[in-house]
Amino acid sequence: MKEFQLKYGCNPNQKPSKIYMQNGEELPIEILSGRPGYINFLDAFNSWQLVKELKAALGLPAVTSFKHVSPTSAAVGIKLSDTLKRACFVDDIEGLDDSPLACAYARARGTDRMCSFGDWVALSDVCDVTTAKLIKREVSDGIIAPGYEPEALEILKSKRNGNYNIVKIDENYVPAPIETKQVFGITFEQGRNNFEINEALLQNIVTKNKDIPKEGIRDLIIALITLKYTQSNSVCYAVDGQAIGVGAGQQSRIHCTRLAGDKADTWFLRQHEKVLSLPFKPTLGRPDRDNVIDGYINKNEEDVCAEGVWQNYFTERPEPLTDEEAREYLAKIDGVALGSDAFFPFSDNIERAKKSGVKYIAEPGGSIRDDAVIDCADKYGMAICFTGMRLFHH
Repeated sequence: MKEFQLKYGCNPNQKPSKIYMQNGEELPIEILSGRPGYINFLDAFNSWQLVKELKAALGLPAVTSFKHVSPTSAAVGIKLSDTLKRACFVDDIEGLDDSPLACAYARARGTDRMCSFGDWVALSDVCDVTTAKLIKREVSDGIIAPGYEPEALEILKSKRNGNYNIVKIDENYVPAPIETKQVFGITFEQGRNNFEINEALLQNIVTKNKDIPKEGIRDLIIALITLKYTQSNSVCYAVDGQAIGVGAGQQSRIHCTRLAGDKADTWFLRQHEKVLSLPFKPTLGRPDRDNVIDGYINKNEEDVCAEGVWQNYFTERPEPLTDEEAREYLAKIDGVALGSDAFFPFSDNIERAKKSGVKYIAEPGGSIRDDAVIDCADKYGMAICFTGMRLFHH
């Protein structure tokens, strides 16, 4: 296939629309089901690069959940604790521990379930049956992977009345070293961002605390590779083999840190026993449970525990999660990694990161306020790596 006609571009008025190779060669993909659109393919190709790099860096199967050209999370194939299985709604899946790829998917899709609603999924490895069963029951637009087991493919093809977007990519495809794009009729040209993110990038530790355990190194690598494919400005929190909070596309880096930190806090609080024990009505769908849990934790649009409201969601009225209980729970969190796509200009970022248990930070460095940031990190016993490498993505 040398070109594929899209239904329309980013918006319905943007026609005609297609994808093709400028050099006239075959596209490195097969469309096995559905009709992916313009934004679907932006998500597909960026998400595939992310998981491919994660697997190459860490040697583990990797999965990411993408939405509107930024990852909601990314994770590698590490077994989930029983608590985390409950929090990610996968405690009923038989054989989950036997599939590292399914474990990576459960983590990535279970991290920020609000943002992952209607996501695009990328798998680093051939999709197996267990992973396909997990994907089938979530609201999703499509998937890209290097291959699919026959039974897994049939499971995925049954989604969305047979219209689920399934893309197979040639895992050996290597794009040209120079890339171009047009904006307002003007062509931009640059070298592809082939910079390799690995442990060697994390040697310049500038704080008094020089000790970053192997788990911290792993999580910093996950955060940085996730940022490489996140719309700038961006900050990413990661722990236990997964990105747990992505703050994307903010003009202010402190707003990135706050947004990502708030998402990380919600992820931690989803594992609070009060949240795990919420007495949901058995008829309540998965997306509705996600909304209610978010409301229960963050007290957003409605008080889900209020009289006349709780009856819509629960079999009995739950006890609220108080602000004091949430603060006490989060105060015990430690060992979280944080990556930033550019330097931290203010110690405010460190203060906010600390509230979400951040212990290890990787950022380019190079701000005139580096000394103040380092001093603040030293106050909390954090370790900061200056990578010297920006990761802007637009």
